[in-house]
Amino acid sequence: MTSTLKNGARPKPGRQVAKDAPEDESVDRLPGCDRLTTCVGVLLPLPLTGPYDYLLAPGRYLVGGNAAGREAPSYLAGGNAAGRGALVRAPLGKREVLGAIWRGAAGEVAQEKLRRAVLLPGNPRLPAPLCDFIDWVAHYTLAPQGTVLALSLRASEAFEAEKPRLAFRLSATQPEKPTPARARVLALMKDGLARTPAEIAEHAGVTPSVVKGLAKLGALEAAPLREFSAPPQPDPAFDHVTLSPDQAHAAAHLREAVKRREFSAHLLDGVTGSGKTETYFEAIAEALAVDKQILILLPEIALTVQFLDRFDARFGCRPVEWHSDLTQRQRKRAYRAAMEGTARVIAGARSALFLPFLNLGLIVVDEEHEQAYKQEEGVIYHARDMAVVRARIENCPIVLASATPSLETYVNAKSGRYRWLKLSTRYGAAEMPDVRLIDMRSERGEPGSYISPPLREALAQTLDSGEQALLFLNRRGYAPLTLCGACGYKEVCANCSAWLVEHRARNRLVCHHCGFERKVPNSCPQCQTEKSFIACGPGVERVAEEFCAVFPSARVAIASSDTLAGPKETQGAIRAMARCEIDVLIGTQIVAKGHHFPQLTLAGVIDADLGGFGGDPRAAERSFQLLHQVAGRAGRAEKHGLVLIQTHNPDDPVMRALVSGGRDDFLEAETKNRKRAKLPPFGRLAALILSGSDGDAVRASARKLAAAAPKTKGLTVWGPAPAFYQLLRGKTRERLLVQAEKNIDIQAYLRAWLAKVKIPSSVRLTVDIDPMSFF
Repeated sequence: MTSTLKNGARPKPGRQVAKDAPEDESVDRLPGCDRLTTCVGVLLPLPLTGPYDYLLAPGRYLVGGNAAGREAPSYLAGGNAAGRGALVRAPLGKREVLGAIWRGAAGEVAQEKLRRAVLLPGNPRLPAPLCDFIDWVAHYTLAPQGTVLALSLRASEAFEAEKPRLAFRLSATQPEKPTPARARVLALMKDGLARTPAEIAEHAGVTPSVVKGLAKLGALEAAPLREFSAPPQPDPAFDHVTLSPDQAHAAAHLREAVKRREFSAHLLDGVTGSGKTETYFEAIAEALAVDKQILILLPEIALTVQFLDRFDARFGCRPVEWHSDLTQRQRKRAYRAAMEGTARVIAGARSALFLPFLNLGLIVVDEEHEQAYKQEEGVIYHARDMAVVRARIENCPIVLASATPSLETYVNAKSGRYRWLKLSTRYGAAEMPDVRLIDMRSERGEPGSYISPPLREALAQTLDSGEQALLFLNRRGYAPLTLCGACGYKEVCANCSAWLVEHRARNRLVCHHCGFERKVPNSCPQCQTEKSFIACGPGVERVAEEFCAVFPSARVAIASSDTLAGPKETQGAIRAMARCEIDVLIGTQIVAKGHHFPQLTLAGVIDADLGGFGGDPRAAERSFQLLHQVAGRAGRAEKHGLVLIQTHNPDDPVMRALVSGGRDDFLEAETKNRKRAKLPPFGRLAALILSGSDGDAVRASARKLAAAAPKTKGLTVWGPAPAFYQLLRGKTRERLLVQAEKNIDIQAYLRAWLAKVKIPSSVRLTVDIDPMSFF
C-alpha cells in the first residue's frame, strides 16, 4: 500500500514521465512497469509508514533482493546498481528529499503519474543489514519507518560530492638560488608527498606567502587531496597490558567469539576497578586483526575522556567519535569514514547504532545498565537492546560490560542466553572499599547541616592525608524547593507541574524540565511578605557551601550539568581531578560514570534515599546501581577506600546490599519480586502517553482510547491517569500502561487497538515499548 503522511494526506503525484531509454534486455523489471522504465519504492526520512513509488531516471539498474531483504550483487559491468538501500534524491511537493530505495514499486499509482527520483553520484547506499535493522526497529517500536530511516541519515551532507583540498607537491622546476625559507620548503617536499599550504608552512617554519611564492614560480605543483584524510588507524599490537587470570580467561573467550564471526552475546560482569575495559580491548584487538569495524557504545560521550585516553594508550590513536557535540564537518567526516570502512573503531552515544558500517565485526556496550541508553523522544528505543538486535543482524558478537548489570541482562546471563564472563576482584593490589551507613535519624548534626559529623571527620582525615574525596548528591542547584515561610506558597514552573529549583549563584529559580527561569522574588506573590522565602532541602551547590564553610582551604569543584558547560568543561574537570588539582569533587551522577582517580579514597553519599520513587518498578535496582557505582570510585589504587552513606532508612534492602556486598543476593530478590508481579523481564510493558495544549481534549482522548482497548487474556490496560508530571512544557499529559504476559505480541495488540481509534490532530500520542521512565 502506498503510504500516507502523518496527517493522512497523500503526496501530490507528479506528471513527469521518464523519457525513452535504449532497450536493454539485462535490465530487471518489476510488475507494473514497462521495459523502458524502472519503478521503485523509495523510503523518505519523514514520519511515513512506508515507501512512495517513483520512477528512476533512465539507465542500467539492478532492482530487488532476496526474501530477507538483502541486495543481490550487480552483474551489470559499468552500469548503475539501484538495489535496496541505494540513495536517491526524490521530489516531494516543492522540495527535494534524500531517500533510499527500499523495495519494488507497490503499483497503486499509475506510472504516468509518478515523479522521477535520481540516484546520487557514485551510487552510495545504506548497507543491507542496516536496512533490515531499520525495518526491525520500526516494527518493534511502532515508529514510522521513515522516522527510523532519518536516524541513519543524520549526516546527509556526507553524500554530497567531495570538495577537494588544495595541496602541493614538488615539481621538476626548481629555483637556482632559493632563499633559506624557500630552501626549507623544498627540503621538506623532497619526499614527494602532497601537503596543504598550511601544513607546508607549519612543518617548514615559514609564512604562507613563501609557499604561495614557490607555487607561483612553478616549484610546487597543484595536487588536490580528498576532502577528508582517512582517520588514524588503531594498531592492535601498539601496546599490551598484563592481564589478571580472570581477565585473561574472559579475553580468550571474547577473542574466540570474534574469530568465529557469528552472533553471540556476552555479559562482561566485573566489580568496579576489575579491568573490564582492558579485557574487552582484547576483543577489539582481535577484530582489528581480522579487518573488521568495531562499534563502542558509551552512555555519555562527554564523560568518557579517560576511556578515550586509555584507548589511545592501548592502540596508538583515539577512536573516531560520534555524538551530538560534533560540528557538521566532523559529523560528515565520521559518517563517511564509517560508510567507507576507514573508521575502524567508532566510539559514540546511542545514535552511533544507526551508522552505515561497511564491515561491522564487534559491538561493545559499556556500562550497559545506564538509563542514558534509553532514547525518550522521537523514535523511543533502548540502545542496549537494539545493539543486541543489530549484532544478530550483522552476525557478529556483542559485549555488554557492567559492574552492576541490569536485571534484564542478569537474567539473560543466568539463563544461558548470554555468555557470563566474571571478573570478581579488582585489578592489581587494589581492594574493594569498606562501605558503612550513617543513620541520619541519630546523626542529625546542626540545624541546616547536611554533612553529618562522621562524614565531616572522615573528610578532615582524608584532606590531612593529602588524599581526595568525593561527595555525591543526585540533585542539581542549591535547593529543590523554595517556599514562603509566612504562607507556605511554593514556587512552581509556569509550564510544568514541577517545583522551581533555586540556583543561588545565579540568583535564579529554574525548571529542570523545560528551562523556564526567573529571578528569586524579593516578596511572596501570594502574601506580599518580603524576604520570606526559605530554601528547602539540599542541592550540590548547598552542600558545597557547607563544605567550604568547614574546610575553607580545600580545593573544591562542583560537577553537574549546570556548572559544566558542555563536554570540554566536563573533560577538563575530570582531568583536573585526575591530576590532583582538586581535593574534593562534589557532584551529581556525572561523578559516578566509571572515572578512575587513584588518589580518591573517600566517597560520601549525602542523601541515599533519593532514588526510591515508588511508581517505578526499577527504582530499587537503579538506586543500587547508582550508589554502587559511586562507591566504586573510592580506593581504586593501592590506598584503601572508605564509603560513607547517609540514609534515613538503613534497613532498606538497597542499603543492606551495599554494606554487605551482596549484589547477587539483591538481584535475586529483585528477580523474585519482578517474576511475582509479571514485570520485565518476566512480562511486557508498553506506555501510551497523550499530550496536548487542550487539557480537556487530552483527557477525552485518553478515555476514548481506554474504552476501545480490546479484551485479551493475559493482558491488562491500566489507566488512563494523569502523568506524574501532569503538565510538562505547557502540555497536559495522560498515561495508559499496558501490561502483558511475556508470550503476548504486544506490538500486534497495540497496532490493532490504535487502528480503531482516531486521535484528534491537537493531541499527540506517543508509544513507548519497554518504558524505563514512569513520569
